[in-house]
Amino acid sequence: MTKQSSYTAKLPGRDGIYPYTAEEDAIWGELYERQMKLLANMACQEYLDGVKTLGLRRDKVPQLADVGRRLHETTGFGVEGVPALIPPSRFYELLSQGKFPLATFLRRREHIDYIEEPDLFHEVFGHCPLLTNQSYANFVRHFGTAAMHLGKGYSWHLFRIFWFTVEFGLINTPQGRRCFGAGVVSSPSEAKAAMDGTACEFRPFDLMSVLRTPYRIDIVQPIYYVIDSFADLEAIVAQDIGSMIDKAKSLGDFTPAFEAKAS
Repeated sequence: MTKQSSYTAKLPGRDGIYPYTAEEDAIWGELYERQMKLLANMACQEYLDGVKTLGLRRDKVPQLADVGRRLHETTGFGVEGVPALIPPSRFYELLSQGKFPLATFLRRREHIDYIEEPDLFHEVFGHCPLLTNQSYANFVRHFGTAAMHLGKGYSWHLFRIFWFTVEFGLINTPQGRRCFGAGVVSSPSEAKAAMDGTACEFRPFDLMSVLRTPYRIDIVQPIYYVIDSFADLEAIVAQDIGSMIDKAKSLGDFTPAFEAKAS
């Protein structure tokens, strides 16, 4: 979270249970029900299967221990509650250990449609279902390992890979193009824009192109990269990413597909 955030992290009790209120249960339920209806014909089947595997439901904010246990049973992945936004080095370290860092606070009702900080709904509903897919979980873990190995000088370009896959990735399926990125599946405006496709561009996933593509976090995305399978993600981190980033730096960024943010 930023210094200006009005949110503070939830802390677990001595029993490991996070004390979510009835109002937070209600907000979770509204978000869950709205997105599940929207995603029925928008999200890939692997994501929808993951929601069921995790046992997510509308009537109760999920507990991190339950999410982590079910993930560990399926792909060996886990989760770790974090008190706020964490340094990139810690973020990558947790991923390399097979742990997805999760914010523990839930948005308030006045932010139910959009919140810039990643909250529990974005983290659990958005990120965790696909971690039940082994190829996807392998990709996330190996991405963290690569980031740890390459170090700070490569972090900015590395996160472009994360942005256009884990956060805003789309996938081709027999039923057509479907979404899987957490920033798409957890946001009604982003999901509708990505699936409508009239105000954005779809590009086949190409690592060099991704490394040269700038993005903004506070707008509906103008560009999405589309993979053909989750096995493709494992192939990404099997490449010499460091050399690819060096080449991308020498070639320079593509012209941004958005206006500069007002200062």
